[in-house]
Amino acid sequence: MLTATYTLVSLSVEQASIRVSLLAFQKYMHAQLHTQLHHQNQLTLAQWQYAADWLNRLYQSGYWRKVELYLIPAIRQATPHADGLIAELNHLQHAALESVNTVQQRAGVTVDNSQQQIEAQIETLSASIDAFCQALLARLEKEERELFALARKVIGGEAWFAIAYQFLAHDARAEEDRRSKAQVLPFVAPRPVAPEVGTGSACRARA
Repeated sequence: MLTATYTLVSLSVEQASIRVSLLAFQKYMHAQLHTQLHHQNQLTLAQWQYAADWLNRLYQSGYWRKVELYLIPAIRQATPHADGLIAELNHLQHAALESVNTVQQRAGVTVDNSQQQIEAQIETLSASIDAFCQALLARLEKEERELFALARKVIGGEAWFAIAYQFLAHDARAEEDRRSKAQVLPFVAPRPVAPEVGTGSACRARA
């Protein structure tokens, strides 16, 4: 079972990286939105698009995880009784997608600068980001608590060796992606821009 342990540890490392990225993105966006609300600044289309782009990147990256590419197919092959759990995981993924769609649709809508509209914009974006992160964090937790336990029960020794080999190949490709700057995760907040001389201190979000 050493191969199974190695495989699940590798998955846990990947899960932790994704969790850190989600929480970093959520924290950064909340700080930006709090600043906007405090200064009564309207969210620009560029800010909406920035949020939509990062939500989509974080969402799409889920399909390239080792859990999706290798572990779930191996579990499906090993047992016919995993469909319910996998459906629950997919439901959480779909909930995250709904948040992505909400922000993407909202990014193309022009609103006035009234205080009521400003507060509504910020509330909508904040709620969408929270719903997105909560759905994917819940999925990560469910995978670690239930999917990994199921994998230990139903996947045999030879299958674990095959998965471990796939992981090694996956990591090699990921290293090439990092070298070519194609890696999506982790989320890194942009550096703040120093205010120009003679301008106010109002925060300007970067697209």
